Amino acid sequence: MDRECVSLLPRVCEVLADSARSLPDDTSLEKLLDWFTELTKTGGSLLESCPCLLEFISTAVYNPTLDPVVLSFTLKLTGLVAASEDGFRMLQECSVLDLVFNLQRWKEAGLWDDPSIRIGWIRGLQSMLQNLKALSFFVQSGFIEPLLQLQKDTSLFVASAANQMLAHTMLFFQPPFSAGSNGISKKAEDDQRIDASSTAITMDTSAEYTAVVLAISKYFKESLVPSENAQQHQSLQLLKLLTLLLDQARPLLRETLLRSIGDSLEELVESDHSHLTLPLMDVILAAHSSSRADKPDKHITHLLSSMMDINKPAHLIHAAAAILRRGHHDTDHTRWAVNILLLPLNIITGQSLLGSSTAAVKHQFSTMEYLKHKTSCISMLCVSLANTPKITQMPADVLPCPPGVIVTAVLSLLGICSGYTSLSHTGCNVVFRNIIGSGKVQKCALETLTALSCCPGAKEELSAVFTVLIHYLNNPDSDPTVLQKSYQALIKWMSVCKDFCSVTHQLRQNLLEVVKKRVCDMRWEVRDSTIEFLGKMAGLMKPAGEECDILGSPTCTTALLREALKDPESYVRASSISALAQTQANSWQQGAAVTQEQTEIVSQLLQILSQDTEGLARRAVIQYFIAWFSYSSTHPPPSLSTSSSSLLMNSVRSVLSLGIADLDWEVKFHTLKLAGLLLDETFSSHSSKSSDSNPALLHPYAVVSKQAYTLHTQTGTQTEVVESDFAGVLSNLVELGVISALLCGLVDCDRPVGLKACQLLITLRDTVCPLSLRALDATTAMATVAMVSCEVPGWGWGQEIKNTLAMKASDWDNKLSASAEKSFSGADEVDSEEEREHGARVGGDCVRVGVCEVLRGLDLDERLNVLTQSSDHVLNSPLSLLQDILTANATHAHPNTQPGKEVIVDCY
Repeated sequence: MDRECVSLLPRVCEVLADSARSLPDDTSLEKLLDWFTELTKTGGSLLESCPCLLEFISTAVYNPTLDPVVLSFTLKLTGLVAASEDGFRMLQECSVLDLVFNLQRWKEAGLWDDPSIRIGWIRGLQSMLQNLKALSFFVQSGFIEPLLQLQKDTSLFVASAANQMLAHTMLFFQPPFSAGSNGISKKAEDDQRIDASSTAITMDTSAEYTAVVLAISKYFKESLVPSENAQQHQSLQLLKLLTLLLDQARPLLRETLLRSIGDSLEELVESDHSHLTLPLMDVILAAHSSSRADKPDKHITHLLSSMMDINKPAHLIHAAAAILRRGHHDTDHTRWAVNILLLPLNIITGQSLLGSSTAAVKHQFSTMEYLKHKTSCISMLCVSLANTPKITQMPADVLPCPPGVIVTAVLSLLGICSGYTSLSHTGCNVVFRNIIGSGKVQKCALETLTALSCCPGAKEELSAVFTVLIHYLNNPDSDPTVLQKSYQALIKWMSVCKDFCSVTHQLRQNLLEVVKKRVCDMRWEVRDSTIEFLGKMAGLMKPAGEECDILGSPTCTTALLREALKDPESYVRASSISALAQTQANSWQQGAAVTQEQTEIVSQLLQILSQDTEGLARRAVIQYFIAWFSYSSTHPPPSLSTSSSSLLMNSVRSVLSLGIADLDWEVKFHTLKLAGLLLDETFSSHSSKSSDSNPALLHPYAVVSKQAYTLHTQTGTQTEVVESDFAGVLSNLVELGVISALLCGLVDCDRPVGLKACQLLITLRDTVCPLSLRALDATTAMATVAMVSCEVPGWGWGQEIKNTLAMKASDWDNKLSASAEKSFSGADEVDSEEEREHGARVGGDCVRVGVCEVLRGLDLDERLNVLTQSSDHVLNSPLSLLQDILTANATHAHPNTQPGKEVIVDCY
């Protein structure tokens, strides 16, 4: 532990134990507790490291006037200290444990009614229950009964905490295996291999653990079946807990539980609590799965059969869904579940999905009656649809029909919902009124249809899918979410099937007309979804001539997207820019000549980057140029002067200068990514790529490694020709504005921007700059590299660079310092005629400085060391936390504290 923290902790404990003092932010106690928890994980003793904690606990427990939050913290801290055997023994010797966890004392003090005290009591005991001595204390103190009572606490947080502690106690101390068991299951065999030396129940403690198990099992038996509606939530929680216990219990505990709860489970199966069906089925399946393969539990097998035979459609379909969700591998049970889940879809659409299934025939009438009620119809149908994609992936011996028939049924259902399908087929017309116009069913069915694109035989259904989805897209009553899901389904089917020509010309023409209409919809959400669809469709298309275009001429698509660049909604503008990048990919192909349309698009994008008031659209512009440059780098044209790449390179300087000066940090960050691509491409023959192959996967504010790039440094065999190349490419980077963008980003106020710029500048420095000043005289080529200069303004970021260099000037070689000082003097005052002429040439206050001089003088490694640390590495440190508590208390205690001047403790 940090020595300074140790020195401050006694004063902090004194503050916490004084009821006359208060804290402005209770979360500081949770942070303090988290710190103590981390210390215990390292294997150290809290009382040895922080002996003042024992005195604090002893003082606080005798002071009922303390804030309940501080007392709750004391309970939790006591349990944390007692988690180790040494800590438990020391607290026992001081008689602290009996005082802290004496429930009657808290009741007599009138504090037990405070939920924070009850939470502290539970969390403290749970933390303590890490050793057998603590278990003995728990049982002998009679804490089992209060814990069970807290399962019904009016506070959901307290009840949940009690629930978690109950599970911890039963599972943590269970015996590693049951002695003398033969033919045990694979799970039990694995259980026997567990090293449970620290928690194994001995002869001395087995009676105590048995007492806990019997008490909890009895509680399950008496509380599982709700006697009134108010108790149904409690039953639900207990069923979830039982599933957890049965999944993780070893044979002895599992058998004890099942013997105790068997009758209660059977009573639940026969009751009418439909919302308990799923968790009840989970319990039964967990028990069934854990039974010995050669000797399954007859009671549990009977319960499973009862659930599969119950004549209540709502219970039935949830039971079937539970079987599929838990991945039950029994073929008979799975086949039954599939037929039950397909039954509602079969009844409504009239499709032959079930064959000669006896289970379906048996329950057909009751399900039909259930579907006549709107609420229950929609609920049951959504359960059926949600499981349909998984059903189509089942083996042939489980499926009652070909997957294509199931796709047809879903399409038929979508048609019924929108009034598109005729109601004269053999389906159940009486329930149609329940689903016509139902947005919930439509959305669920569209999501199912999207997932069904991967089912066997999907390709044959492409035209039918197109027909139904075009109807939905053309329906004036479709809400934006339904339209969005229709587009998503269409894209997914197109991307999977990739057989555009199988769709008739008439359908393709209909789709084009619908898209033209929707791109002008009054609702921006619809316009946005349509634009996204156009972009994704363009991404699926191959170059013209290789395959038929689903939306006709690419020129038509581009025209729609360019018009959307003027949309009043920024989301639509951003989507149109992204979609344009996808449509233009084919025009960026190898050797393609610059077109007038491309030139106009670039002009529009630069205008958006410089004038759009919303960051979304400006970010999209930068991403457009990143995509363009990335594509061009992997598809180099034979002639730069005649290809679209020439237009790209002519635009780069404007993009970088506008992007790095943006007010939105993400625009600046992506601008630096573009600059990084330019660096990688320029030095691809001299340095390797970043070790982070996909930096987009890292959150920009995350703590990162200092070694962001792996560089190939030049060896003694490098030639002056290569060094001369460095001078040339460095000059080119200056002309493109890359160096200016990086320097500007380096001093940016947003950490991700500064970090990215610093990493790239280090890459540049280590690649092209001589390793030492003496190297300047080594070769003419090195001197040439060192002479490459860039223009720096005397204001804004240029002034900050100047100030940074001035502070580091004392570390430079005298010659370099003088040179840099002279070159920067024009920023403030022009003394000589030569400098005045130079200032005029570069535009007033701007000056030119050596690139290598700046890169060596900025102390980039030190800056990287600071930037790679998280912004809370100081604010959320233990030392900062302790100082905050002391400072906050001093401020609150001061009688002249002005309103609004309170010290706020660091956010947790």
